[in-house]
Amino acid sequence: MIALTLALRNLWKNRRRSLATLLAIGIGFAAVNLFAGYIANTYAGLRDSSIYGEGLGHLTIARKGYFANGSLQPERYILSPDDLTRLTRLLREDNRIEVVSPRLSASGLVSNGKLSTIFIAEGEDPALANRIWQHSNARFRLDPQKPAGGLVSKALAERLGVGPHGNLVTMASTLEGQINALDLDVLQVWDTGNAATNDKTLRLPLGYLQQLLDTEGASRVVVLLTPGSDADTLRSALQPRLRAAGFDMEIKTWVELSSYYRQVKRLFDLIFAFLFTIVFIVVLMSIINTLSMSVMERVREIGTLRALGMQRLAVIRIFATEGALLGIAGSLAGAVLTCTLIALIHFGHVTYTPPASSTPVPLSIAFLPGMLGITLVILAVIATLAACWPARRAARLEIVDALGHI
Repeated sequence: MIALTLALRNLWKNRRRSLATLLAIGIGFAAVNLFAGYIANTYAGLRDSSIYGEGLGHLTIARKGYFANGSLQPERYILSPDDLTRLTRLLREDNRIEVVSPRLSASGLVSNGKLSTIFIAEGEDPALANRIWQHSNARFRLDPQKPAGGLVSKALAERLGVGPHGNLVTMASTLEGQINALDLDVLQVWDTGNAATNDKTLRLPLGYLQQLLDTEGASRVVVLLTPGSDADTLRSALQPRLRAAGFDMEIKTWVELSSYYRQVKRLFDLIFAFLFTIVFIVVLMSIINTLSMSVMERVREIGTLRALGMQRLAVIRIFATEGALLGIAGSLAGAVLTCTLIALIHFGHVTYTPPASSTPVPLSIAFLPGMLGITLVILAVIATLAACWPARRAARLEIVDALGHI
């Protein structure tokens, strides 16, 4: 109690210096938590975009070797209609699985009659695809009643000068190596949100792409899980069941298939570690500087306390308490600053265009109470430990020397 009282009195006596230290801690606290909220919201957005917007689902199941060599020899990894029926029946036995969607990929040329350019296409059952997309904010939909109708990415449509209700021709090699061409009705034009795919992507009905490639099968099956289900846990449970049913399959999660998500996450994790290191150093140096100056100004006071019988450990406790109070008060000020800035950004409707994106998105920062608590504890501990060095130096002063210090 004595240590707390003396620590509070000293902080108030040197309130300008204490305020400067509190500001340094508070701003560092806010910087860490604002960036943590930003990347948490970014991760959530990228996750939903990958699973629902891109249609990756939670799990993708294909023949062993497909993910490494499927683009070179697609005919080797095609799942026959009978395989698809058996596999779908097996997967639907698990109540954690919401949608089982067969998929087929292709690439080739698309033409408006005057101009041709390359395309990459995903073929999927319209009804099943729409069940996945309904979880996102996407307004585009395939129409089960229009087997020759597809979706065209925005930059590709602009290049070909086509819009909704327009017509194109797609050309591709069948699995046997022959050239095939089909008419395509443009249902909608949509922005993929990714500059790398916005100028070449088509979304087509599975039957249309099967006809274009002259096959009745699919290359893989995409699985969407019910809310709250874990993809890694289900993958571990599915592997032995698939082997027991005679399927030699590989299962990939959406994280493994979304290279963009992994790259962004690694980058942001590195930036966050760098930012937190800077805040750690600033807080450490601020506390050491503040308490070192306090020690120099209070040498005679420390000598008096020691002469009255105060032990060295008690002296260290006083300065450690000052450091802890600075850390806690600065963190609380930082928490208030964090909440204020989050509210201002939210109500200010700030937007920006992320890298590799083709459209502006709202700047949104998640409020993370757990992160606020963790940061407060870490900075309080850092502040307390930072106070130990000048406190130890103060406690080692000889009583006679301290009393005679000028």
